[in-house]
Amino acid sequence: MTPERKKRIDDVLNRRQPDLVILMENVDDPHNISAVMRSCDSVGIQEIFVLNTKMQQHDYFGKRSSASAAAWLNVHQFDDIETCITALKKRNYKLLATHLNSESNSLYEIDLTQPIALVFGNEHDGVSEELLRNCDGNFIIPQVGMVKSLNISVACAVSLYEAFRQRSAKGLYDGNCRIVSTQRAELFEQWSSKEK
Repeated sequence: MTPERKKRIDDVLNRRQPDLVILMENVDDPHNISAVMRSCDSVGIQEIFVLNTKMQQHDYFGKRSSASAAAWLNVHQFDDIETCITALKKRNYKLLATHLNSESNSLYEIDLTQPIALVFGNEHDGVSEELLRNCDGNFIIPQVGMVKSLNISVACAVSLYEAFRQRSAKGLYDGNCRIVSTQRAELFEQWSSKEK
């Protein structure tokens, strides 16, 4: 491995955010999933959760994954809500769903520097009622146009870059590695064996 390649892997690992994850529920379009993964990787998210209770499992991470962001992420797939929620709550994540109701907060009023899982739902139906009941709150992305919704991949990117902004201001991207040393070593070994 070249020194440049080693430095790049070190730099990326040292900025990973172990306490920020995404949960996608029943997202149907593989292109949306891929776009979300790219956004996750770009802001230093290492783990994403995919909950699929309605559709046959897709092979989002198949032959092309080595050329996509999936190759650099840990993807956890679930087929029931309870198991997925248990896995997230065990890690003390606060679950916040994109959902418009009278109790929703603006994305820009939420502290995104805390351990948090941002929840995004199906392209047509949004987050299910059952999953919403298991979330700790809701948020919206303020909009002033006639269309009152964003594509899931766009909504996710907007949300993640607000998290990036807040976390950067708090020094969470300063290069002091925040993931545990054993996981970092495993990821370094895995990534070192991948092609560029």
